[in-house]
Amino acid sequence: MSRWPRSYLPALLIALLALAPIGVLFALASDSLALFDSHNLRVLTNTLLLLVLTMLGATLIGVPLALLTAYVQLPWPRLWLILLAAPLALPSYIGAFTLYAAFGPGGEIENLLGLPTPTMDGLWGAALVMSLYTYPFVMMTTRASLLSLDASLVNAARTLGMSLIACLWWVVLPRVFTGIAAGALLAALYALSDFGTPAIMQLDTFTRVIFVEYNAFGLGQAAMLSLQLMVIVGLVLFMESRVKGSTERPGRQLTLWPARWQTSLMLLSAMPVVLLAIVLPLTIFFAWLIREGTGGFEWQFAWNSAHASLLAALVAVILAVPVALAAIAGPFGRLLERITYLGFGVPGIVMGTALVYLGLQLPFLYQTLALLVLAYVMRFLPLAVGTVRSTAERLDPSMVKAARLLGASPAEAFRRITLPLTMRGMVAGAALVFLEAMRELPATLMLGPTGFETLATYLWRVYEAGYFGRAAVPGLLLILISAVGLALMLSGERRAEFALTEDHRR
Repeated sequence: MSRWPRSYLPALLIALLALAPIGVLFALASDSLALFDSHNLRVLTNTLLLLVLTMLGATLIGVPLALLTAYVQLPWPRLWLILLAAPLALPSYIGAFTLYAAFGPGGEIENLLGLPTPTMDGLWGAALVMSLYTYPFVMMTTRASLLSLDASLVNAARTLGMSLIACLWWVVLPRVFTGIAAGALLAALYALSDFGTPAIMQLDTFTRVIFVEYNAFGLGQAAMLSLQLMVIVGLVLFMESRVKGSTERPGRQLTLWPARWQTSLMLLSAMPVVLLAIVLPLTIFFAWLIREGTGGFEWQFAWNSAHASLLAALVAVILAVPVALAAIAGPFGRLLERITYLGFGVPGIVMGTALVYLGLQLPFLYQTLALLVLAYVMRFLPLAVGTVRSTAERLDPSMVKAARLLGASPAEAFRRITLPLTMRGMVAGAALVFLEAMRELPATLMLGPTGFETLATYLWRVYEAGYFGRAAVPGLLLILISAVGLALMLSGERRAEFALTEDHRR
């Protein structure tokens, strides 16, 4: 009988830790009297409407932009890809905050330009914001599918007299349906888990109502709502897992060379998206900065964000190593890895509800930095696991075997060979966890120690107080942090494109 890999035991403990919040929610929800009532029905309706409108809006924006960036020969193509993918890196509450402040009577657009604009709130305001900040999911997954298609079928259809638009509709899009569906489902997951946008737009979805119940000390009802939300999240995750990738053999890519005026018209049609999602938030924050300066902002808030996020990044990487090695070692390890991914599907507001109750049962943890770091780690551990595993999978196992034959112990072989060679993945994973933790809002609001303000929570406090001008510095810093995350994301996408090109050449 073969021995289990040494990585299985710590990976099992980490997987049990990932399951703990769900068990806590079940225990807490048992105290709730109302399983489902008319108020819950309204919240469910709002949540599902926001989900559907987000998927529809993200698809209507993302698919044309995927076709544009994949097939059309644009001037400065890299610049356009960065601009159009940038909203993916920004937290949606940044966009919700600035759009809410810019539009409507007395909004910043009316104050600066004298132009009356409609109010941006409620279901339609939230759906617009969510579409603007989730369409890159659809764009990137669809674009990846488009780049892997063989253009021969399109060329054959064109030879038989079919117009280019008809070819794209009847020949290309059906072949990338799985990519579109995968991106739309990711947008749906984002819409379900987001707290800031519905809260700022004053739309009662599950995330907003859970936070209201928490503030009213209704932890039992908050837990019940959290479990209902998790059922919807689980259904979307199941649908996403059933979406199969394309098995079509890659071929020569389709390339379109439109006239200059046609290219200009296509780029001009994409500009409203860039203006609303990127230019408007930057303009509003800079206007506030010029008008009111730094306001009451203290740089201690930025240090608090960095401190907690750095601790979370270090802990996440330490925990990610045994999980990644277990996933490589065998089927049971892969199951444990999938369990740890549960945390990434749990909305921050749900994680916060579970850990608040845990903190109440363990007073030495309640309202401590350790509990907040634990929430970050459980939420974003999959980011570290994914990068560490992808690096470890490329290692040559013969090197470890050679070290063992030369007398090295398993611990020494790991320390001198495996660990240094996986360091690149560990650093990348730590960077991703750090960036996501810096922007996390609901879990930080619920679990942060008393008086512990981060960039995200300070932005929320000034929104609640109505002192919008004081949001300039934290808003711009969060955008800067998001830009670093975008650079990391696009560097990975560029490596993937390079690998695909090399495969085509072979």
